[in-house]
Amino acid sequence: MHRNQNSDIMICLSGLVGFLLVLTTEARVGNSSELKFCSETEQCLLFDLICKTEEYEVRHYDSVKWVSTNETSFFMEFAAMKAFRRLYEYITGANDQGKKIEMTAPVLVKMPDKNFWQMGVYTMSFLLPAEYQINPPKPSDLQVYIHDTPDMKMFVRSYGGWMTSTSDKNEASSLSTALDIVDAKYKKGFHYAVGYNSPMTIFNRHNEVWFVAEDDPTCASSEELNFAPFA
Repeated sequence: MHRNQNSDIMICLSGLVGFLLVLTTEARVGNSSELKFCSETEQCLLFDLICKTEEYEVRHYDSVKWVSTNETSFFMEFAAMKAFRRLYEYITGANDQGKKIEMTAPVLVKMPDKNFWQMGVYTMSFLLPAEYQINPPKPSDLQVYIHDTPDMKMFVRSYGGWMTSTSDKNEASSLSTALDIVDAKYKKGFHYAVGYNSPMTIFNRHNEVWFVAEDDPTCASSEELNFAPFA
């Protein structure tokens, strides 16, 4: 009798562990070795590459959890310094469990579409590691919060060097121009500035610009449109 009960308990526990592993796998936070440009952290945000052109890639990202904070400023650089400090305090123990959480990549900054002289709200986010995707510790700072990004597809443009307000604006403009030429549908009013490197890294830096795709994104290039036969 006891043996059967123990067997049933073991089966239930195995099923629960399997279920949690499936959820973690679906979150697509995994080993950084799967991405050649994500080499400074053990875990990175993984994706499925749908297609690519010379100007951009289309990627699919599963829903994942982030720890985030908002900061209002004229420039990303000023907002990022304050926001990064808050998030760093969270991962080094400023949470209800006192947990120290490993840094992951990338770091996202949601960039508002604004004029040079306007203030804007910048949202910085750290990706939570796979082991905290199910039940992350609650932040101690009321300005820091946990949230999910939905399952979504992204138009992505990669570039090197340092991620600044100027470089991000230029790359975002280049990406939006390439998308507009092929009549791609994407969300307007904001984009994401995405960084994969520590501030201490000098060479071989990798940054990205993301636009959230709408409808079913494609990889038609301007050259394909120019040479497409008339209907």
